[in-house]
Amino acid sequence: MEFVTVETHGAVALVRLDRPPVNALNAQVADELLEAFTSCQDPAIRAVVVTGRPHFAAGADIKAFKESLDSGARERSANKLVDAIAALENLEKPTIAAVHGFALGGGCELSMGADFRYVAEDARIGQPEILLGIIPGAGGTQRLQRLVGYQKAKELVLTGRHIDAREAHAIGYADKVLPTEAVLETAMADAAEWGTKATVAISAAKRALNAGRLPFDEAMAVEAAEFQRSFSSDDAREGIDAFVAKRDPDFRGT
Repeated sequence: MEFVTVETHGAVALVRLDRPPVNALNAQVADELLEAFTSCQDPAIRAVVVTGRPHFAAGADIKAFKESLDSGARERSANKLVDAIAALENLEKPTIAAVHGFALGGGCELSMGADFRYVAEDARIGQPEILLGIIPGAGGTQRLQRLVGYQKAKELVLTGRHIDAREAHAIGYADKVLPTEAVLETAMADAAEWGTKATVAISAAKRALNAGRLPFDEAMAVEAAEFQRSFSSDDAREGIDAFVAKRDPDFRGT
């Protein structure tokens, strides 16, 4: 891959955008992100961090927008990014977006596909598409309101304004705000810790939590099925045995 790299650090995969100067997103980057996140389905990988420096991703490649207005490529590019973000969101393991610099437009949408967002103190977040006469096209209108609430999401999308890390944390977008030099280190450390946990239970919990968007009875049925799945796992037996024996569990992710 040209613009996206995947490094493994023990049980943690680090997916890094590398398209200088600002990690602008285009169809090729979206394809490579999809390939990267698909590779992270490997059971040996038990947590994932996605990042980019000096900017997480400063949005779509606007020059490519201009070139593709008459060709329909804009729609295809957006669809590719939708697929890549869905692949990240649907990974059955903890995922963290380590956000530096700008996370704007598609970059903000990409970050919201992760379970958690660790944000540098000097980061700037936003969905500024309205300023170009368009709207977010890769989940921005949907995931943002699930994170920060309908009214705040409406204000951010309709104004296109950027917010700083402090406001991002206050409204619920950012899970942690950290000094710039500590963002990736903290994300990798936390991911490594999650990599020692009960992977089957984590994946079951993610599916049950995502089912919260369903009607209550349907969501409860998903929870019951996922509870049974986790209860039948080797990790559950190990966790219960360890608790009874008053020792630390040794989860193997099965």
